[in-house]
Amino acid sequence: MAMAAMNGGAARAQASLPAPVVLGSGWQLQDAAKVTALPGKVASAEFATENGHVAGWHTAVVPGTVLTSLVKDGTYPDPMYGENNRPDVISESLAHTNYWYRTNFTVPQAYAGHHIWLNFDGVNYAAAMWVNGKQVGSTLGAFARGAFDISALVQPGSTAVLAVLVSPQPHPGVSHEHTLRDGMGLNGGMTALDGPTFLSTIGWDWIPAIRDRDTGIWQKVFLSASGPVQVKNPLVTTDLPLPRLDSANIAVKTTVENITDQPQHGVLRGSFGAVHFAREIDLAPKSSKLVSFTPVTTPALHVLHPKLWWPNGYGPQNLYTLRLSFEVGGEVSDRHDTSFGVRKMSYSVSDSENLTISVNGVRVFVRGGDWGLDDAMKQIPRERLEAQIRMHQIAHLNMIRNWVGQSTNEDFYELCDKYGLMLWDEFFQPNPSDGPNPMDLDLYIANVREKILRFRNHPSIAVWCARNEGYPPKEIDDALRKLMGELEPTRLYQPSSTDGRGVHSGGPYYWRTPREYYSYPDSEAFKTEIGSVSIPTLESIQGMMPQKDWESINDDWAEHDLAKGAQHGDTYPTVLAERYGRFANLADFVRKAQLANYEAFRAMYEGRSAKLFHPATGVITWMSHPAQPSFVWQLYHHDLEPNASLFAVCKAGEMVHIQLNESNGQLEVINNRPEVLDGATAHVALYNLDGSIAYEHSAPVHAAASAETDLGVVAWPAGLSPVHFVKLELRDGGGTLLSDNFYWRALPQQQDDLQALNQLAPITLEAKAVRSQANGTVLLTVTLHNPGKKVALMTHLQLRRKGSGERVLPAFYSDNYVSLVPNETRTITIEAAVADLKGDTPLVAVDGWNIAGASFAGPDVAVALNENAQVAHWPATGLSIADTAAQ
Repeated sequence: MAMAAMNGGAARAQASLPAPVVLGSGWQLQDAAKVTALPGKVASAEFATENGHVAGWHTAVVPGTVLTSLVKDGTYPDPMYGENNRPDVISESLAHTNYWYRTNFTVPQAYAGHHIWLNFDGVNYAAAMWVNGKQVGSTLGAFARGAFDISALVQPGSTAVLAVLVSPQPHPGVSHEHTLRDGMGLNGGMTALDGPTFLSTIGWDWIPAIRDRDTGIWQKVFLSASGPVQVKNPLVTTDLPLPRLDSANIAVKTTVENITDQPQHGVLRGSFGAVHFAREIDLAPKSSKLVSFTPVTTPALHVLHPKLWWPNGYGPQNLYTLRLSFEVGGEVSDRHDTSFGVRKMSYSVSDSENLTISVNGVRVFVRGGDWGLDDAMKQIPRERLEAQIRMHQIAHLNMIRNWVGQSTNEDFYELCDKYGLMLWDEFFQPNPSDGPNPMDLDLYIANVREKILRFRNHPSIAVWCARNEGYPPKEIDDALRKLMGELEPTRLYQPSSTDGRGVHSGGPYYWRTPREYYSYPDSEAFKTEIGSVSIPTLESIQGMMPQKDWESINDDWAEHDLAKGAQHGDTYPTVLAERYGRFANLADFVRKAQLANYEAFRAMYEGRSAKLFHPATGVITWMSHPAQPSFVWQLYHHDLEPNASLFAVCKAGEMVHIQLNESNGQLEVINNRPEVLDGATAHVALYNLDGSIAYEHSAPVHAAASAETDLGVVAWPAGLSPVHFVKLELRDGGGTLLSDNFYWRALPQQQDDLQALNQLAPITLEAKAVRSQANGTVLLTVTLHNPGKKVALMTHLQLRRKGSGERVLPAFYSDNYVSLVPNETRTITIEAAVADLKGDTPLVAVDGWNIAGASFAGPDVAVALNENAQVAHWPATGLSIADTAAQ
């Protein structure tokens, strides 16, 4: 049989398979205790009372949780705002209640002559499904999929009724309430007994208890069609003849299953790029076969000059799409498209015993962020998720740690592939002190199996980890190792996130001085958890709580994680005031906190880079991503506005980077690239508070590949002001700027007293802005110039709509919180969706430590001072702390 003829037949046949149909509208929801009818009756057309809907039922959001639906229809207020999440506002009974979901759907006429499948991508925790009065199946565990043949119960072109009885996890536990008096309380608890679920929703020190424990149909429901043979669970593996990258060996495995009572003969076809392959298959009734293709059996799978997938910063994220289809009688019976990347990962090097991830033969220094949960209420539309992951890319991160596997959906993995974020992906067990082992081993392993089978082809997955901060019990470890041998032939299995291969978590999780991030034991070479308080912008704080709570640190602040606990939220205000001066009000607190954010988060990464690969091989901040509006552990706020922490990490994570070692005063060049940097020049300039230059020096740079290069200690001159500034630049042989950096520093005798910064004179910046627009995106190029004689410190840009004054969220900044020395000019680009401007003119609002003015009025873009962020704009309150003794 000629390959060309076979390929032509495939192209004709594929068009005959009808497309899936997502069932995303028309859903209703009701407390099962209020429904007295039998399940078969609920799933019948006669149960509806008006226009296919049931009177008195809630409109439901699918995908979504029960609480998402009840908030959207106004039953409850937004639990993420203020103290709306308290149990006297939203009842804990939600976590103990069964719910009926119900909708009507029409089977496409094109499904005639096919098997018709009803598919569920994820329901938390247990679900039973009925169609037109008959039960068709069930699922158990939040990460289990369900696919049910409903061909005998529905008619193409006709309307059917779907009803789903959803039950919460059996052990929702006792919720944790965050208050100033009691702090964050315990982490976790009984929810861990149930294994594969969102166990963090009982409450942690970064999320309050979610009252329904995220019960509901949290992933999509859809219809699909197939013929007599299905294609299931493909696996693509890639190998490279390192150090050469000019060819790749691709291997493909998949299961084909005959779902009928008759023998089937057909052709399994595969293709990606210019590669095509096929094989004839015979299947006995109700049987399946695992079919493999390798370069030995299929020479086309030896690919020349492949386009490789690289982590963020190391190269492009090239992806291929493997299309597998099974034809019976010249018609496509089933089709499966799988995205994959050609890359080779390894986990050890000859000169270190520590976990060292290399991709395509290049050592990758892991700069990562922990995700505790993508969203407290699992509100994760793809557009929002893409903005979050893109901000990780902008921050020069190259890994996300999926803590306890709480963030698990297809969009998450696809977007990590797209933006080059490797995944440290975990299963569903917390620290042993945060919850017991799961009761049902078979259920637990079944959900793990589903996760591996579903996501294993994503090139972003680098590590599978069994347990957070502890080892799994032997029976789980044994079962996982068996699964890895069966399903996962290439990736590292790491039993614990805090032990083995130089891996360690353990924090600290509170704000510390920059110099403290440079000191750590060699046993913490790969740091999976280390964090700091990370205060959001003033506008984000104003948006997450009522005005009555703005000027008093009270239980509303504790609800949003600023209280005693691992983050030391109770002592943070005092530490901040001692470093930068007492607060006049909330605006002043935020202004000072952004300096603290920048200092801590930059040092968190620079402190590890200072020991690049000797011994440090990775650092993952706890946390990069917030599950709710928070004051701690984040690079951007829940509303998607980044704060100074993100841009500090962005600065520290440059692939070629110049830095001041804040523990010993050395200048260092960090070269993450696999090529030597030669012929470059480093320049250091010291500025006093009055803007005068106290010292300048240049030095040639020869920086080894994948290493830190020491340029010597800065020769600090006498007579520096009590607080002064360090401006660093690294330029290549042609004078092009490769990296710059800017520090504020106190004299050694009072190294933690930066209050002299309050003496900086106000600066009015000169500003210009240019707008361009294409493909639904607006791009603003903003040029700032400091015409004054003093430093303009931590200049912050914020995109708004000029008419309404509302922020545009998300917006993507090339840099932010920038400092300008006298007569310096900086250019920053801002990107946003045109639709998010809502027909308004873009306004760039400017504020900063000592920014008193900035203006520009163009025909299609404007720049103006952010009056809201000015300390003098608000009354002096001292930002009091509520009396916990009175609670």
